[in-house]
Amino acid sequence: MSKVLYIKANIKEEGQSRTFQVSDHFVEMYKKNHPEDEIITLDLYKEGIDFLRPQDLDSVFGPKTEESKQHPVLKYAYQFQEADKYIFAAPMWNLSMPAILKAYLDYVSVTGITFRYTAQGPQGLLENKKAIHITARGGVYERSEVEMGDRYLRTLLNFFGVYDISTIAIEGLDVIGNDIENILSSSKEKAKKLAGTF
Repeated sequence: MSKVLYIKANIKEEGQSRTFQVSDHFVEMYKKNHPEDEIITLDLYKEGIDFLRPQDLDSVFGPKTEESKQHPVLKYAYQFQEADKYIFAAPMWNLSMPAILKAYLDYVSVTGITFRYTAQGPQGLLENKKAIHITARGGVYERSEVEMGDRYLRTLLNFFGVYDISTIAIEGLDVIGNDIENILSSSKEKAKKLAGTF
């Protein structure tokens, strides 16, 4: 049995997010293919994820104890460490990702939990895990140098030791003349296929 962490980062009201239309479909199909797996949904806005504060730094960078698992920030890093698979659902915002997702990634980027420093340099501690990034974009940015959200997420996950990463980019949603329903339908079909092998 695998533990799956479904990380949602969109401030839109329920039912309005085109990212979530596809990511929720992916999760629904995943459940059908892997009924024994545990899926934990983490809606970052409902969690109230905030930026790191000065008082958090000693805990984040200091030694870890059993009490660390209850820390309001460190608990997310431990939860991330314990998961086997990650589903990231976040739209492109300003060529990158919503700031709340970056804040969350700062929460989970903790030495001694998701990576460590060695004499040979940093080493990821999350090997043999996999991730998928589902993201809606107004324009078409695949293979574009200005796209920074997916590139950053992949780079950081690689830093943690996660290399098995897929992306579903729902693109061109705000391009005048595009068939939005067809784009969403095609993306859901891709999500259905990937859910079978994720």
